[in-house]
Amino acid sequence: MSTSDLTGLGLPDAQALAQLANQFFTALPGAPVQGQVPAGLPSGLSHLGTPASAAHPFAVPNVTGNTPTAPITAPDTGYSPSVVPSAAPASSGAASALVASGTQAGLPGASTGYEGLPSLPPVASPGSVPPSFSGDLPLDANPAATTSGIQPALTLNPLDWGLPSDAELSELIALRSPSRSVDPGHALASGVPSFYFLDHGVPASTPLGGAPGLNAPGQAAQPLSPQAHGFKPPFDVNLVRRDFPILRETVNGRPLVWFDNAATTQKPQSVIDRVAYFYEHENSNIHRAAHELAARATDAYEGAREKVRAFLHARSVNEIVFVRGTTEAINLVAKTWGKANIREGDEIVISWLEHHANIVPWQQLCAVTGAKLRVIPVDEDGQVLLDEYAKLLGPRTKLVSFTQVSNALGTVTPAKQMVAMARSAGAKVLVDGAQSVSHMRVDVTDLDCDWLVFSGHKLFGPTGIGVLYGKETLLNETPPWQGGGNMIKDVTFEHTQYHDAPGRFEAGTGNIADAVGLGAAIDYVTRLGIENIGAYEHQLLAYATRVIKDVPGIRLIGTAKDKASVLSFTLKGFQTEEVGAALNKEGIAVRSGHHCAQPILRRFGVEGTVRPSLAFYNTCAEVDLLIATLHRLTSGQRRV
Repeated sequence: MSTSDLTGLGLPDAQALAQLANQFFTALPGAPVQGQVPAGLPSGLSHLGTPASAAHPFAVPNVTGNTPTAPITAPDTGYSPSVVPSAAPASSGAASALVASGTQAGLPGASTGYEGLPSLPPVASPGSVPPSFSGDLPLDANPAATTSGIQPALTLNPLDWGLPSDAELSELIALRSPSRSVDPGHALASGVPSFYFLDHGVPASTPLGGAPGLNAPGQAAQPLSPQAHGFKPPFDVNLVRRDFPILRETVNGRPLVWFDNAATTQKPQSVIDRVAYFYEHENSNIHRAAHELAARATDAYEGAREKVRAFLHARSVNEIVFVRGTTEAINLVAKTWGKANIREGDEIVISWLEHHANIVPWQQLCAVTGAKLRVIPVDEDGQVLLDEYAKLLGPRTKLVSFTQVSNALGTVTPAKQMVAMARSAGAKVLVDGAQSVSHMRVDVTDLDCDWLVFSGHKLFGPTGIGVLYGKETLLNETPPWQGGGNMIKDVTFEHTQYHDAPGRFEAGTGNIADAVGLGAAIDYVTRLGIENIGAYEHQLLAYATRVIKDVPGIRLIGTAKDKASVLSFTLKGFQTEEVGAALNKEGIAVRSGHHCAQPILRRFGVEGTVRPSLAFYNTCAEVDLLIATLHRLTSGQRRV
């Protein structure tokens, strides 16, 4: 198929597409009148092109000679291959259309008058080297300075880039919808946060306003249901990035690339605004005061508790205890339930994957009680050995505590199966969800764990706030940890009567504002859709894993089949701190060291690793920059 022939795709030309988009805009409530452009939107289009300043998730490294240069960028469809199942295999027609120039494909480019939408280069033939495209995030200002001794990151075939098929492209176009601008003050006052990303999918019965000609050749337009594919709604990574003000920061004169998400995640503007709004309009201590601000603060705080309950699918808000973070939550269980129930000769089982916060409290408890700590081994990929785990379970096993996702390796453990095995042995189970809640659906009712813990700052919320989920009956049977205000019903000099959970574990003035901020973060993640987040991150991790393997001297630590968005590696001839410093010069933030998980790293014979960790606001172009920097480092070159 000729790259300039649109009949194979059934796409309208640019003029028709703009007209259809404008008709769709004007049909929406509150839409701009003819000739107006919504804030942040290119004229007459619903983000069908990628701004030159932002990277698209489909960006792939261009290989010229033996050096990766600038990525090639496809038109922005907001598409993630695992989100929308393909009805047909990827076709050369789709690939050609997506990398054809803007004028050839009938899509807007820099020459069409649509500001910020770059023209795309001609399509490469299968097996050939794709052309360089300067409209995306450049990997090097001086490519000639980075050519010596660097091996190609990929052998590319345009048909293997994970681009959508004709049918998928038709569906994606049909699912586009305009972004809406909401006044932050009004949004916060009404309880509806403000977002840049797409607010809703097009109604199933109205693909792009019912426009014909958007399906594969010879097919009639079919109704499309975003909900049928788990959309909640689809998100565009470039629009999502606009929600995070810190991503506009520069480091050492370079745009910030935040690959330290396993340590802490960045905060969307809606979370920042919600915390500020609390201090401006609601700030008070909670519960018993008889004045308006106390009522507002209490409503906001308890409203956040309900949001956490719904997010975890807990049965009652009484099962949600606010704490400072994951570490405090685990210590609370160890020093309350553990102290009351663990005896000499009892056994506590953890895994080799654990963060220090899920090792040290149990060691301390064993030292005091005479109990024994048993450890589940892992294989060479970093996966829990379930057969060995089964051997550790027995009548003396009183507690199993393990991570759902390893912070050092990214390994996703078979949590539901592990919980069931522990419960069959009569043990209580604590699941560390610090690294899982931001990447996947966590359902405590389905898991049937006794406790689950996580930190707000790992879920795009504030620091200093976290959650202990516990089964209500179990919490009420557990003695309090700290004493003071809020957690008591009655106090005399002879006796104190405590509240039931959650109050019995929330002594003193809690972190009210940041609990409210955590609720706003949950709102944000829920609006994006945790399944959409997981699907996008899965594709990003797969891409990053594929290209990083070709860096000379690289050793990946943790290669489990089921992983979340963590890449942990060492580089031959370099200390982890050297690699981290070199990446920092390019504005790339990664963690280097032992990641508070020394036992699992020593299992693989290392004391530390470099750990890029990904989130849904990261892009393939940022991965390309990481890889290019590693190539330059291993070749001994310096960026000019």
